[in-house]
Amino acid sequence: MSDATLHATEQNPDDFAVQIADQVESFLVAVMEVAKGDEPDSAVPFLLLEVSQLLLAGGRLGAHEDIVPDERYEPDPGPEADVDELRENLARLLEPIDVYSEVFDPYEPRKAPVPARISDDLTDVITDLRHGMVHYRAGRTSEALWWWQFSYFSNWGATASATLRALHSVLAHVRLNQPLAELDGLDTDLSAGDDTLEFEAGRVMAEEIGGRLGLRAK
Repeated sequence: MSDATLHATEQNPDDFAVQIADQVESFLVAVMEVAKGDEPDSAVPFLLLEVSQLLLAGGRLGAHEDIVPDERYEPDPGPEADVDELRENLARLLEPIDVYSEVFDPYEPRKAPVPARISDDLTDVITDLRHGMVHYRAGRTSEALWWWQFSYFSNWGATASATLRALHSVLAHVRLNQPLAELDGLDTDLSAGDDTLEFEAGRVMAEEIGGRLGLRAK
């Protein structure tokens, strides 16, 4: 076992809970601020940074031994907060780079990519994190940690990772000055027997993305 894993599994549980909760809270606040749309030009790099930092917390939860809550059954945290407005604000802010293609499980053979949305992903992650935060603020620390760890493995870890790859790809095209025409007419052919998936990115979408991100489309 590495030193980092030993540190993650042997440190004081109370300190660990505070650190994870701080990282979760920081992510929640940051994404809400980005969604206001006050600084659209910095939205993508800022989200890249915040998702990266959140995944550090996820990695620590993943390296930690299985967390067992104090109670056998999860206490009712109450109704989930509505995220529709947040999702819509993010979708408007990130359009037209909101939609991307993703393979959900790279270890499942012959699985074709499916369309996903960054705005959906971020609100999905936030819903999971908020659920645990309700427990944490109510003093149910072990329940919060259990939920964050469980949902990291079952949902938000993979979702945040996919979002990170999408955001990284967008910035990579900008920083490497890759002509957007290379994305135009993207044709992904993954054969699985008779299954073939083709993605056709239209010229209009390419021009919209290029204009939004300062890329030059041929």
